[in-house]
Amino acid sequence: MKLLLIPLISLYLSGCLFTSSNEVKRSELLLSHFSCHNYADNSMSPINSFHEQTLNSTKQKATDYIQHYKNGDKIFNIPLDDVISQQYKLYKEACQSIGGVL
Repeated sequence: MKLLLIPLISLYLSGCLFTSSNEVKRSELLLSHFSCHNYADNSMSPINSFHEQTLNSTKQKATDYIQHYKNGDKIFNIPLDDVISQQYKLYKEACQSIGGVL
C-alpha cells in the first residue's frame, strides 16, 4: 500500500508543477499585450491623467503578481491567468478611454 502511495503523491506534485508553469506562461503572454498605442498624451485633463495612471498601475500590478507567483507566493485563490486577465480588462478600458489602441 505504501509503495502505491509514493508514486501517486509524486504524480500529483508533478501535475501541480506543470499546472502552475502553464499559468505563468499564459499570464506572461497576456502581459505582453499590455501595450497602449496612438493616444494623445499631450492633453493634461484630469480624466486623461487618471486613465494614464490606470495604465501604469494595472501593468505594474500584473507584473508584480506574476513575479510573486514565480517566487512561490500564491496571493489569490483563483488562477493567476484569471487575475492577469482582469487587470488586462482594466488596462484595455483605460487605453480606449484616452483614444488608444491595443
